[in-house]
Amino acid sequence: MSAARLGPEERATALATMSGQELDVLVVGGGIVGAGVALDAVSRGLSVGLVEARDFASGTSSRSSKLIHGGLRYLEQLDIELVREALAERGLLLTRLAPHLVRPVPFLFPFTRHWERGYIGAGVTLYDTLAMAARNTGGLPAHRHLTRSGALRVFPALRRDALAGAVQYWDAQVDDARYVVTVLRTAATYGASIASRVQALGFLREGEHVTGARVQDLESGQELEIRAKQVVNAAGVWTDDIQQMVGGRGQIHVSASKGIHLVVPRDRIQASSGMILRTEKSVLFVIPWGRHWIVGTTDTAWDLDKAHPAASRADIDYLLDHVNQVLRVPLTRDDVEGVYAGLRPLLSGESDETSKLSREHTVAHPVPGLVLIAGGKYTTYRVMAKDAVDAVVHGLGAGVPDSVTDRVPLVGADGFAALWNQRRKLARTSGLHVSRVVHLLRRYGSLIHEVLELIEQRPDLREPLAGSDDYLRAEVVYAVRHEGARHLDDVLSRRTHVSIETWDRGLACAEEAAELMADPLGWDDERVRQEVEYYSKRIEAERAAQEQESDHEADAVQHGAPDVAPTVRE
Repeated sequence: MSAARLGPEERATALATMSGQELDVLVVGGGIVGAGVALDAVSRGLSVGLVEARDFASGTSSRSSKLIHGGLRYLEQLDIELVREALAERGLLLTRLAPHLVRPVPFLFPFTRHWERGYIGAGVTLYDTLAMAARNTGGLPAHRHLTRSGALRVFPALRRDALAGAVQYWDAQVDDARYVVTVLRTAATYGASIASRVQALGFLREGEHVTGARVQDLESGQELEIRAKQVVNAAGVWTDDIQQMVGGRGQIHVSASKGIHLVVPRDRIQASSGMILRTEKSVLFVIPWGRHWIVGTTDTAWDLDKAHPAASRADIDYLLDHVNQVLRVPLTRDDVEGVYAGLRPLLSGESDETSKLSREHTVAHPVPGLVLIAGGKYTTYRVMAKDAVDAVVHGLGAGVPDSVTDRVPLVGADGFAALWNQRRKLARTSGLHVSRVVHLLRRYGSLIHEVLELIEQRPDLREPLAGSDDYLRAEVVYAVRHEGARHLDDVLSRRTHVSIETWDRGLACAEEAAELMADPLGWDDERVRQEVEYYSKRIEAERAAQEQESDHEADAVQHGAPDVAPTVRE
């Protein structure tokens, strides 16, 4: 079975299908949970549609710490069941579902007082034990204890007086936005209809019963009615907004917590492992990310613009101050290549501190025909999706099979192990350097053949993007034809991570990328110019926001920048 595309033609077909028949399930929200719901439902034999108001994964799901982990810090809160569940999912993702996208990453956990060795060691021992109890460690090594000298050999960038010793343990990481698109393509491969840039305007009703949604195609301006036996609200931090469409009736209330991350060049921190530090509020990660490090995160309440949460100067200084407490050579603002901010959708509780609100998820059925799902962690998205579809099935009646997503590999997974072993052969036959083939395999798995086919058809696509040579020109075209990219920001911020991995935030390659997108999207020269202009304005606004001291000031600066270039409508 070949993987379905999410290109322009497939989008048009999906909209026609969704508006032309009654679906079993309509999913509102194209982040990781919505994508998971679509895959779970369609793999049970249900007819499924999914709409996303912006780009896939454009909210929280592309702005995470990019970790697949059990949440070591939740053990301290005695949330053992959440950790056990997440570790079981980590093992599944590493071995069966997405070995091409999820990979192991080591972390050093330093301590400053000798008595902490027993405390931290006990926590990490429990962490490893829970993973083994789930019968799937994902092949990750067990933790090990290190002396101060041993820890400094692993992480030479640490100040000698900043630690007395350390424990090293293993977790996993993922390209979060790419993972979402891959789940969506898997759902589409099994028959789901999927479209981005389609906004839910309101629900269709028959008395109390929700029978679908009225939506607008933001690319054409056309309004459509999509009828469905059950609608799933998987809108993350927008959950409460969607609930307002049914008069605010619902048991779920979501608070947004802002977390920002810094991206710095790999040579600024000399180490062969990631690191986790305890802070007074939460934890701080230093995470290896290709030729970069990701440093994060913060945890502060946010009630401003949900579409574009702004990182302030205070946020950036907070992270730099905390990581510099242990680094031999401090980082400065001049070392920061990229900054991104995301919002965690936390279930509102009694605590005023967002770091203490629940990360567990809740499913509700506030009115007939509508299911709400919120909370949770990226790592446990599959379990969240299963629980949401179980609620859908309850509304549909008997006869729907149980979830099978624990046995359904994502597209690109099948054959990945063999292709990985053949990477040098692939390099010879494709004419690409082996490091390029490794890069493509880790992003597309066995779908690498689709990218190589583009290069064979157009040899100019084998060249890297000017000013961002980690990515090939072919990947821009592939993002449009196969992965649903509709705008320049979709490609530079989510299909690739040029916007956070280059000093100029992608401005040097913006025009080239837009020109590559023009043919499959039917853009003229004026549209190319518009896309570049709007992307540039977005970057300018983000940079200006990062010079402001407070959230309100940063939001005011960034809020004025347009989202995407307006579509010229007939």
